Amino acid sequence: MKKAFISLLLLSLTLLSGFSQTDKIIGKWKTIDDKDGSAKSIVLIFKATNGKYYGKIEKLFKNPDKICAECEGTNKNKPLLGMMIINSMKEKDGTLTGGTILDPNNGKIYYCNINYNKVNGQLNVRGSLDKNGWIGRSQTWLPEQ
Repeated sequence: MKKAFISLLLLSLTLLSGFSQTDKIIGKWKTIDDKDGSAKSIVLIFKATNGKYYGKIEKLFKNPDKICAECEGTNKNKPLLGMMIINSMKEKDGTLTGGTILDPNNGKIYYCNINYNKVNGQLNVRGSLDKNGWIGRSQTWLPEQ
């Protein structure tokens, strides 16, 4: 009986330790307009079968028919709704890194780092011109409720 209890306790601890910060990043997040503080969109962040993380726009609060006129390549003049804006992110020490984020307002693609703030339950999303994240800007995304 004691052995069974200890085995169950160890299994529970193993399962709990496997729930990383990255697992909390997966889900739906509300993006906020930097200028007026209003909600812009809902982005779904998910892990694909290739082991990398992606994010796509699932809802637009303003102008749901907007297209990405400033984008280049395959996204040129495509609807923002359903567009993949976070691409090829990898998990490293509880942070998503090594991928890119598209700013649909200007069509530019930036290096990206995303981490979960366990204090307030929000995401810190940083887009930058350099891989180290020194030259860029950050946004706070809120969990969809």
